Amino acid sequence: MTNEHITPAQLLVLSFLGIILAGSLLLCTPWSVQNGQINFLTALFTATSAVCVTGLIVVDTATHWTHFGQVVIIILIQIGGLGVMSFATFLALLFGWKIHFRQRLIMQQAMNQSSVGGIVKIFRYLLIITFSIEAIAALILTIHWTPLLGFKKALWFGIFHSVSAFNNAGFDLFGNFRSLTGFTTDFTVNMVITSLIIMGGLGFVVLYEIFHFKKKDTLSLHARVVLITTAILIIAGTIILFLSEYNHALKDLPLAGKLLASYFQSVSPRTAGFNTIDLNSLFLSSQLIIILLMFIGGSPGSTAGGIKTSTFALLWIAIISQLRGKKDNEIFQRQIPNSDMFQALTITLLSGFTLITMTFLLALIHQADLTQIIFEVASALGTVGLSLGLTTQLTPCEQLIIIITMFLGRVGPLTLGFALAYKRKQPEIHYPKGKIMIG
Repeated sequence: MTNEHITPAQLLVLSFLGIILAGSLLLCTPWSVQNGQINFLTALFTATSAVCVTGLIVVDTATHWTHFGQVVIIILIQIGGLGVMSFATFLALLFGWKIHFRQRLIMQQAMNQSSVGGIVKIFRYLLIITFSIEAIAALILTIHWTPLLGFKKALWFGIFHSVSAFNNAGFDLFGNFRSLTGFTTDFTVNMVITSLIIMGGLGFVVLYEIFHFKKKDTLSLHARVVLITTAILIIAGTIILFLSEYNHALKDLPLAGKLLASYFQSVSPRTAGFNTIDLNSLFLSSQLIIILLMFIGGSPGSTAGGIKTSTFALLWIAIISQLRGKKDNEIFQRQIPNSDMFQALTITLLSGFTLITMTFLLALIHQADLTQIIFEVASALGTVGLSLGLTTQLTPCEQLIIIITMFLGRVGPLTLGFALAYKRKQPEIHYPKGKIMIG
């Protein structure tokens, strides 16, 4: 296949593969590993998790990797979160290189935009917004952690966790796979990290609209749907977890701590991977809620994974329209095209099929509790990073299954399908209509 025949979807997939391979090779160097024991599969798993901004780990980030290795991981997270083309655009803008039309098409694909018009301007603001938010959060965390860790260590921890949280990666440096369980009732840490997760998961186009709201005094239909759906999921998740775990996993916390922990555990599954309480201590019902939140994920054009909030909203719009007997799918006095509804249905079915398939494959070769397996696969597919402790128990073959799942979750089953099924456009042929009984 010549370069002219490579589609934007294919180039996007290949670029992610290239960055993962490069990151794996860097993590295989003696400068990256503290104990000197180099394992390519461990490096590949970690690089995939970082580039796919997932956060699942088979070795402890704080103790296994050197400072050089941790720098490599955070760079991979930044590249993976922004998107490979976003990072390439950053270099192009930095050095004054010309951005050609083909690159703009790939940027359009990466941002899930309907046209290439103004895409470079959006990317420029994307980079400014991203680095500004990360810098402010890193400064707050550094100041807050300095009495606990000392300035030098607090500065590095502030930068690392700020980048990791905004890009919804979930990597942490507190060691022993504890994540942020030492800060369950720490208001500053909870609010900074969750704010970063939410902003990173809204999508760069939505952030762009929010920052320019005063100029336009209105938000697009997409932005409104994303913001409302995000708010509903966070509030609903918080209430459900608070009520179900009030006298269980949260029983030893004060009322404010219960609310804070419930809120954090509602935000994090979409799709950051940090946790402030032991997820194994939750009821099965709470774990199922977290699995659902991981499957839905964040919003299009963001650092988050999952089927996306807008997809979830469109499915409910279609259901409500059918129940009301309406032919058109409408919201906020706007009609949603059938093509968008079909795409939302396709993404959901492909993601659901991938979740079932990967769960089956992992269950086939790893004898563990089904909830643990589904939780792990949903976390990988949603690029979340939360775990019930199964990741460190996986064999090399099982790690490969999770690696593939993380990659599918980051590039998206639909994007990968377009990349694999590419063929020249064929003339449309309309066959006679048929009737199939449904329901």
